[in-house]
Amino acid sequence: MSSELICQKSISIGSDHAGFELKEHIINYLKQQNYMILDSGCFDNSPVDYPDYAVKVANNILNNYSYKGILICGSGSGMCITANKINKIRAVNCLTPEMVALAVQHNNANILCLGAKFLLPEDSIKIVKTFFSSTFEEDRHTNRINKIHTLTGL
Repeated sequence: MSSELICQKSISIGSDHAGFELKEHIINYLKQQNYMILDSGCFDNSPVDYPDYAVKVANNILNNYSYKGILICGSGSGMCITANKINKIRAVNCLTPEMVALAVQHNNANILCLGAKFLLPEDSIKIVKTFFSSTFEEDRHTNRINKIHTLTGL
């Protein structure tokens, strides 16, 4: 199997301590769906710094080890802010399937950020399903996406 095919089914996921339990729940779901998981940590509930994990997941995407990523912290905001500082990353913090569908369709989001303090596990799975089932509407939005990276230098 080529590395490109492996990447297309490989998901990078990371969390801080506040998102650890939800990360484990999502990993179990993704494994049932036959995704390859790159677990970038953290690996227990001990306090850690969320930027470290946001950078790991973003780099996995940039290096073609995975095609999309999921980041989880208490609110989802810290992970999202950090990931969006990295060139070619378009991270979104979503609370509903509708939000993530539009983020993928219009913004070609490649990292989903979730707030563990605001989502029930079953709701997070609905959002994750939508993240992977939605597709980018290239014709309408490609120029806008290109502007994000050229106008901001990211």
